[in-house]
Amino acid sequence: MNKKPGFYIRLFLHICFMRKCFVLTSLLFAVVLSVSFSKESLRNIYSRPSSQWPAPFIDDRINWQELGILPGSPIEDQKASLQHIIELGKMLFFDARLSGSGKISCATCHQPELSWTDGKERSTGHEGTLTKRNSPSIQNTWFYKKLFWDGRAKNLEDQAFAPINSETEMHSEMPELMRKLRAVKGYKDLFAKAFGDDEISPDRMTEAIASFEKTIVSAKSRFDKFLEGDKKILTNSELRGLHLFRTKARCMNCHNGPLFSDNQFHNNGFHYYENGFIDSAKFDKGLYNTTHDIADLGKFKTPSLRDVMNTGPWMHHGKMRSIKELIGHYNKGAEGNGGSEKTIKMLFLTNKEIADLESFLKAISSAPVPFKKPVLPD
Repeated sequence: MNKKPGFYIRLFLHICFMRKCFVLTSLLFAVVLSVSFSKESLRNIYSRPSSQWPAPFIDDRINWQELGILPGSPIEDQKASLQHIIELGKMLFFDARLSGSGKISCATCHQPELSWTDGKERSTGHEGTLTKRNSPSIQNTWFYKKLFWDGRAKNLEDQAFAPINSETEMHSEMPELMRKLRAVKGYKDLFAKAFGDDEISPDRMTEAIASFEKTIVSAKSRFDKFLEGDKKILTNSELRGLHLFRTKARCMNCHNGPLFSDNQFHNNGFHYYENGFIDSAKFDKGLYNTTHDIADLGKFKTPSLRDVMNTGPWMHHGKMRSIKELIGHYNKGAEGNGGSEKTIKMLFLTNKEIADLESFLKAISSAPVPFKKPVLPD
């Protein structure tokens, strides 16, 4: 190719001015890529420090972070001093006595061998009741400013309390639960070790569960090892997927930073419409249920994509059963998903690009961390 990149950019702008055709955005992308990368491989480009990577495709006014190495637990340096509180929290997390039926624990919906999910479209609660939403992983959950799909919990302690007290989930009455725990001699000893005396209270219970959850961190992925210096560990397809993730596929608008989440809430079109109208029986209002702001209708928390290949089915309703199907949803853009925000645009990804993007998602997914379940107190 003999002509300089500026020629193709000027040609594109001229055609856009004449036809105002959005489809040509993808053609510009292809032309610029062919010129920019004809003399240098993606492996060489992404082997540089991330500050020298190509600029991502980010919409105006979006505050974003570059992708990075998996961070450690925020209480990593405190584990020794918090050892007894963490151990107590682990016991409580796996104890079905926290539920009214004695059949459901926190771990029922967050299983370590499933990357701390349950593998179901929607979780099963009290006496077989189907809950409203899919159970997300609790890995790296300390990262989020607000918890639950609709942001109704302000911290992990608040989040731990809600399912226990929910009629459809664990179905416990807090006063009755405290009486049950106080009757277990082993718990009196564990609370005394954790807090200095054997008082058993809701605040102490949720503090212990939250402290345990803060220790749940993903294993480093092959992408982390690539960032740490192993520049051969990613395949060519995975590198193409990385570049697509940051550019044409526009994933970085929401899934950025070391944990692949902007910690925000978005309406991405994953709610129910019938013939252009909201079906109130199916429509999940999402963040609106918490804020009561009409601008938040249909918005849900941006989940981390760490270990995404292990945590399906996906989205708040669990309806996406394959990554290909999930990418296909975004590929259609706002026109194919009524009601989504302006950030969601038609992508024009080819089948090969979708395959490369899926390859990269595999590169940021690691096997579940081995975990030894506790022996519960008598």
